[in-house]
Amino acid sequence: MNLDTRLFLTVNDFAKATAWLHGAVFGYATYGIALFAALLLAGWWSARRQADPARMAAALWAPLGMLLALGLNQPLSAAVGEPRPYSALSGILVLAHPNIDPSFPSDHAVMAGAVTAGGFLVNRTLGWIGTVAALLMAFSRVYIAAHYPQDVLAGLLLGAAVVLLGFLLLRRTLVGLVDRAEHTPLRPVLTAAGDRASAAD
Repeated sequence: MNLDTRLFLTVNDFAKATAWLHGAVFGYATYGIALFAALLLAGWWSARRQADPARMAAALWAPLGMLLALGLNQPLSAAVGEPRPYSALSGILVLAHPNIDPSFPSDHAVMAGAVTAGGFLVNRTLGWIGTVAALLMAFSRVYIAAHYPQDVLAGLLLGAAVVLLGFLLLRRTLVGLVDRAEHTPLRPVLTAAGDRASAAD
């Protein structure tokens, strides 16, 4: 038995002993993506209030980078073809709804890692909030027996890497696009500077 399986079984034993947590952890593992959507929205709002084209470029890239990471994960997951824990192990507690999708890497973890990395590009506080939320998401996916620990770890790293490397490569282009867009009717969406100027008048 490898280390990854032993870690999974340790978490599964914890899940067996904490029936009072099942509802909350299952709910977060399934619907916690709404929190990450809220973090993306908060990143846009924060960048808009700061009136900084580079931060707005990062805020706009974060959801695009997340979608790119998820898109890249699909062929990777299919190529690896790792069975879900409940398909490979017997005698475990399964809280997840069984499906036939491959287990490695975890889509939920890819999404969480991508949003967290995007948060750090915009606002350090959002990044740290995202970090806590992402770690909880990773743990919850293992807790409900949807994934092994290596699945969620790989997902977090893949999501973060795609967003960070993508922004590094595209930063100049993205900032240029934001600069140009601020001279169009889109300006109120990109910066609150005009709002403050109007309030001062």
